[in-house]
Amino acid sequence: MLSGGLKGEQMSARYPTSFLALLVTMGSAGLFSEAAGQTTTREAEQWVVPRTPDGRPDLQGNWTNKTITPFERAEGQDPVFSSDQVATLEGRAEARVTRGAQASDPSRAPPRAGRSTGGYNNVYIDRGDRVAIVHGEPRSSLLTNPPDGRRPPLTAAGEKRIADYRAFRRQFGTYDNPENRPLGERCIMSFGSSAGPPMIPNSFYNNNYTIVQTTDHIMILTEMVHDVRVIRLGEPNPLPANVRPWMGDSWGHWEGDTLVVETTNIYPLQTFRGIPPSEHLKVIERFTRADEETILYEFTVDDPMTYTKPWGGEIPFQVFDDLLYEYSCHEGNYALENILSGARYQERQRERNQPEQR
Repeated sequence: MLSGGLKGEQMSARYPTSFLALLVTMGSAGLFSEAAGQTTTREAEQWVVPRTPDGRPDLQGNWTNKTITPFERAEGQDPVFSSDQVATLEGRAEARVTRGAQASDPSRAPPRAGRSTGGYNNVYIDRGDRVAIVHGEPRSSLLTNPPDGRRPPLTAAGEKRIADYRAFRRQFGTYDNPENRPLGERCIMSFGSSAGPPMIPNSFYNNNYTIVQTTDHIMILTEMVHDVRVIRLGEPNPLPANVRPWMGDSWGHWEGDTLVVETTNIYPLQTFRGIPPSEHLKVIERFTRADEETILYEFTVDDPMTYTKPWGGEIPFQVFDDLLYEYSCHEGNYALENILSGARYQERQRERNQPEQR
């Protein structure tokens, strides 16, 4: 547990800014008593972990990991936000949603020629509006190991591999071929690392999941680009080293009431935050039911050929009391065809405008 957080047991509910401000007022007046903490403790002790017929903790249902907590911690920031910082951040998020929900001005000027016309408006964006709470603490980063909340440096081999990867891509124009477009745009993998591993929330939308559980498999459906992870349970029978599927080869086992998943053989083009994996990458994930509305998700990234040491973090997955809808990516990839055909049109126009060579 990180130090300096709010008092109380695991807090899974999402509190409005007005309620957080009330807590600050009560705390300063000495009204946030130990009796209240004892009540919370008794309630926590009364909660019983739901279990499947085979006696394992039941992880099934719809969950979301959306949050305004950044992935890495800002330099100089404490591991835990203060109550004032939480109120400020969540207030800004709520104001952004309110502002984005306003009707567009029908008399606004058209965008200037050559400028972007914009994308989705705020109606379609759901990046979250609450700080992540873990062990009762409002975390200032999802990455918690190393203790500074920052990803460790790359190894020399990792830096060389990234340089080689970028040099290879620079041989081609951005729109030369479909392989040069991002995996999410091609409807192959989720944007960012929503599907994982590790499963990290993106700052746009669709940070939602459905978990289905049997005695020998765990299925995790990611709403973003409808990725499906299938985790096999039991004694591992790993894939050969040269077989590297999207999202890797995942095997899980139970350590008490915690599901532990180890993933290797991740596909080499499945980068994480722009960094391609080495063949030695291993991701370890832990899923623990923390309370009725929360799964505590912990992850460790171990790639000695890329990072100077293992690193990881903690993310709360909250109950998502809604349906997950099909993410019909590009409606048959029409958009990708249009992107490439538009690039070919621009190339033809440039050729026509070039002066004739003598």
